[in-house]
Amino acid sequence: MIGKICGTGAYIPEKIVTNFDLAEIVETNDDWIRERTGVARRHIAVEETTSQMAAEAARRALKDAGIHAEEVDMILVATLSPDLICPSIACEVQRILGAGKAVCYDMNAACTGFVFAFQAAQAYIQAGMYHKILVIGAESISNLIDWNDRSTCILFGDGAGAIVLCAQKEETEGNFIPVFAAHSDGERGTALLCRSRYHKEGSDLYEISKKKATTISEDSYIRMDGQAVFKFAVRCVPEVIREVLEKTKTSISDVKYFVLHQANRRIVEAAAKRLGADIEKFPMNLEEYGNTSSASIPILLDEMNRKKMLTRGDTIVLAGFGAGLSWGAVIFEW
Repeated sequence: MIGKICGTGAYIPEKIVTNFDLAEIVETNDDWIRERTGVARRHIAVEETTSQMAAEAARRALKDAGIHAEEVDMILVATLSPDLICPSIACEVQRILGAGKAVCYDMNAACTGFVFAFQAAQAYIQAGMYHKILVIGAESISNLIDWNDRSTCILFGDGAGAIVLCAQKEETEGNFIPVFAAHSDGERGTALLCRSRYHKEGSDLYEISKKKATTISEDSYIRMDGQAVFKFAVRCVPEVIREVLEKTKTSISDVKYFVLHQANRRIVEAAAKRLGADIEKFPMNLEEYGNTSSASIPILLDEMNRKKMLTRGDTIVLAGFGAGLSWGAVIFEW
């Protein structure tokens, strides 16, 4: 069995913060941000939580698939910005949707999270363990941003995207097994870092018990070495895409679309150039949403699906990259 995408959905917060809005907070301007990132606007969750956005994206994906929540076997949520430590966001989605049959858990691989969750879901389906899986990327990155830090506040936005994977027999005409490549390099993890907002004051348990055990950390916002991350992405993304192309003996001309994590226009353009591929094969929507981390790929997939850009049998490559450092790609048929 393999998992075929049978439905997509997304939820985008209504609140919009433009580059002009940011120029009133930090020293920047619309031209400067657009030139360096390609971002013009980003949507910020004001009332919505990560759980609520994830559940609404999932609800829309189920509607698109024509599947009831009670039929779902598993819910996987990729997020680095949960509104709850426990229960998991996946369990909250289950509760909100009434998907009582599903087993649920969250995964944190930052901006690569959706690709890794997609890989895990495919493995479960291929093993015959589950047959209908919700895979969701959901983020409230605005909660982790220092809005006085120009290097990060211009980049990120909030939102959620979801797909429904349905098991189908491999021998069905047009099906082939999705092929993945995935990597992590913890040695370079400090290039993109967000420390916990809570930490123990000291190591002696008796001393800790005498005073407040947790404090809010000042260094708890996303910190990024922009140049290091850019160099990592423009090198590793083409490499991991070539890896899945070579594994499947697929040529670039056979791929309909390369759906990359929407981090920065320059990164996407550099990847296309290094692959020798037409930039038209690399759809982008980061101008409107910014970098929504693990939500960026499923949000873009849903947008493409709603615009009827995708046809059954199309060969698609997804590629994610980000904190960890982690990166990965998958090639599959729509």
